[in-house]
Amino acid sequence: MFPKLAITFAVILYAIAVPILEFNATHVFNPDWTPHALIHEVWQLFTNSSLGILCLWLTWNQGKIILSTVISLFITGSFLIAFALQDTYGGSMKFLDGSEKTLLGFNIGVIGFGSVVILLGLVLFFEYRKNNT
Repeated sequence: MFPKLAITFAVILYAIAVPILEFNATHVFNPDWTPHALIHEVWQLFTNSSLGILCLWLTWNQGKIILSTVISLFITGSFLIAFALQDTYGGSMKFLDGSEKTLLGFNIGVIGFGSVVILLGLVLFFEYRKNNT
């Protein structure tokens, strides 16, 4: 049950929570963003949410835990890679006013997706071990 719950938690985070946090004036309706950046933002939100629905179906209806985990790792891990590389392309998690959503001094995206990557890594480890023993 742990694998299914971990995947579901990941999907809730990237397919539901992130769109809720980003369909507002700081992201999707931000007048300071170029139209080109906005279309990429909305595309990314719908793609990730669609993949989240697929992952839930794969997990709960098909029992494809490893595939669902890998897809979810691509999504959450890609955020962490983008965060790590932000200085190379001028990205930032700070808002235009210089503020940033943090918890205990760490960016909430890094905390959330970092936690999910660890959880999903554990899922892969245990599933691989279960399937190869």
